[in-house]
Amino acid sequence: MAEPSGVRTGPLTEGERVTLTDPKGRRHSVRLTAGGTFHTTKGAISHDDLLGHPEGSVVTSAGGVGYLAFRPLLEEFTVTMPRGATVVYPKDAAHILVQTDIFPGARVLEAGAGSGALSIFLLRAIGTTGKLYSYERRAEFAEIAKKNVAAFFGGEHPAWELRNGDLATDIGPEPIDRAVLDMLAPWECVDAVADVLVPGGLLCCYVATTTQLGRTVETLRAHGGFTEPDAREYSAREWHAQGLAIRPGHGTSGHTGFLIFTRRLAPGVVAPLRRRRPAPGAYGPDYSGPRPAGVTSEPADA
Repeated sequence: MAEPSGVRTGPLTEGERVTLTDPKGRRHSVRLTAGGTFHTTKGAISHDDLLGHPEGSVVTSAGGVGYLAFRPLLEEFTVTMPRGATVVYPKDAAHILVQTDIFPGARVLEAGAGSGALSIFLLRAIGTTGKLYSYERRAEFAEIAKKNVAAFFGGEHPAWELRNGDLATDIGPEPIDRAVLDMLAPWECVDAVADVLVPGGLLCCYVATTTQLGRTVETLRAHGGFTEPDAREYSAREWHAQGLAIRPGHGTSGHTGFLIFTRRLAPGVVAPLRRRRPAPGAYGPDYSGPRPAGVTSEPADA
């Protein structure tokens, strides 16, 4: 039986999903059914050989190859679950949770919900005492997210409220401690989020391109009610270690998106002007985006 954290314990049971790993490290996600069979290139594996056994068991295929059987970790579940929109990958989700300081009981706003991957990470972090308001404009994506969250937690999560609508116009009045915007144009929602984000609250914007990055950062600066945005990108690289053979592995996760972090100032407080002078031409005559207060157009060769 799944707990509110999504963690299952005890013997493997019918209906739950397991991850089978072969000797080469290749993983297969399988939903167990009584009398079921999973076919591999090394022969079939009977589900009945797994049902009733604890995690960490080894099941042998008809071809004599052993497979390790474990319940999927949160990281495994989110990258293999059904999706409509692209998911926030674990390496980025981990930094979002840490850099925005998500805590048990936190009130969190998320837009858009996409396929529900980040929703699951956030719900795991806030627990049953927090509240997650997830906004998704596309009804079909919202339905996928709903099913994925229910599949991981074994049912509806008591802290989750999924809203089908546009954050810029349909945002609720509830005060929030944290906000995470994973959307095409987060700069369009800065004003709306600022109205409900408590002083000291954190905002994270997740974007894919440098154009989105620049527009979002400049909009936050121009708003004046946030600290200087901090933009980052994270990558992950595996390493192979066997005896004296120490080298980078073949599995590398490079660019997936940019993360922008900032913090809400107190009401009526305006962020101090940046002490560092903008680079020459940064706000030249061809620049049409928002500018921080006090920064005017400058010639490209200044």
